[in-house]
Amino acid sequence: MSRILSFDYGEKRTGVAASDPLQMIANGITTLDTKKDLFPWIKAYMAEEDVETILIGFPTNLRNERMDITPVIEKFASKLKNLYPQVDVTLYDERYTSKMAFQTMIDSGISKKARRNKGLIDQISATILLQNYMESKRPLL
Repeated sequence: MSRILSFDYGEKRTGVAASDPLQMIANGITTLDTKKDLFPWIKAYMAEEDVETILIGFPTNLRNERMDITPVIEKFASKLKNLYPQVDVTLYDERYTSKMAFQTMIDSGISKKARRNKGLIDQISATILLQNYMESKRPLL
């Protein structure tokens, strides 16, 4: 099987996670400077790994309304679709992933100082987003 690549996209930083080849476990990979490092990193990763789906966190508010960053994320998704037409590019609801990431850091015993690292929160958010997506695709027993 192929991997799923997940992005918690932000205008400054983007958190990145990827599945294992069996699409069972989400792993946080890195946080990238969106403007400078994101597309070169994606190009290198896509050249090395077999990616079936690119998952992008899609923000909406509690009323399911678009957010200010929504058009930026749609543009990012469109660019990825054009660059990698063989890959399924999917927008997926990211509500609460940042809060869940922060709570995960607390539950893991990460120090208060380390919890201020927004890049780590973005990476964990991408991981939670991916894990939620994979679980939603699994058949119920």
